Amino acid sequence: MTFDAAASGIDRRALLRGLALLPAVCGALGSTAALAQGTPGAALPSWHDGAAKQAILDFVRATTDQGSAKFVPPEDRIAAFDQDGTLWVEHPLYSQVVYCLDRVPAVVAQKPELKTVEPFKTVLSGNREAMAKLSPHDLETILAATLTGLSVEAFEAAAGRWLATAKHPRWNRLYTELVYQPMLEVLRYFRANGYKTYIVSGGGQDFVRSYSQRVYGIPPEQVIGTAGGTRFGYDKNGKPFLTKEPKLLLNDDKAGKPEGIHLMIGRPPRAAFGNSDGDREMLEYTGAGAGARLMMLVLHDDAQREYAYGPARGLPATKVGAFTPALDAEAKQNGWTVISMKNDWTRVFPFD
Repeated sequence: MTFDAAASGIDRRALLRGLALLPAVCGALGSTAALAQGTPGAALPSWHDGAAKQAILDFVRATTDQGSAKFVPPEDRIAAFDQDGTLWVEHPLYSQVVYCLDRVPAVVAQKPELKTVEPFKTVLSGNREAMAKLSPHDLETILAATLTGLSVEAFEAAAGRWLATAKHPRWNRLYTELVYQPMLEVLRYFRANGYKTYIVSGGGQDFVRSYSQRVYGIPPEQVIGTAGGTRFGYDKNGKPFLTKEPKLLLNDDKAGKPEGIHLMIGRPPRAAFGNSDGDREMLEYTGAGAGARLMMLVLHDDAQREYAYGPARGLPATKVGAFTPALDAEAKQNGWTVISMKNDWTRVFPFD
């Protein structure tokens, strides 16, 4: 059974509480500065010339040029990226939630007594309209059942199997193929100029870590996400392992993002990229520091090539990755750059 994501009315904060149950830097400074100042436009081929592209080029050039007043030492070059809606598709439903719903049959097979118990009964029915009406408590129950009680190795293996076969209903492509080509280019451009790139996601930390290296070139230790607890133990042969437990350690959304950055990195980013109200505090935290800073938000305003939702700028309202008029106003007030998917990107996906 594949859930094709009609449940876009799900409360994000309750969802992220449930997700908590989840479990190459360039060598020489001279060479990075040369990269930044040589032919920078060639580094972002999927971007239209315009203010958004120029903001990225100007920031990297200024912070990597030793002669610049805005020069940033290599050890301070940190860039943070939200994932859902910033690096890959989040509509109509977060991919990890789809994963959890798809795992319900396997869980029920292990615990047949759940077959007639809600909310498992509704999910097993395949009735998407009914699933869209599941309460936050129902979703937390499903997430707890599908994401805990596994060793971290078993979870990673299960997530890997799902990611290798599950496809988005609109494009009929693997979720890991639905990454934004322009943002992949930004990741590479920052790394080529001595920046460490981090994912700071409201999604489950273990889930994102299972594919971050392969999909984004970001190692698991540079992924900060909503994190649950683990318990140390031994198997029957005496081999140590960790079991995922339903205990919240970090809700990496809204204020949890700067909190997680401090906990995991120990210093604020110089650049931060997001797309929704859940990223506001991360951008504020980034912008509060001294020296050169870059804060950018992706606006989904291209229904033809991807999706259009806001509700800022008259776009349709959504509860999945909302970009509100208040966020838009704050971006304007603070000098954050809003990236228009429609106007700033020459293509959206690598396969375009």
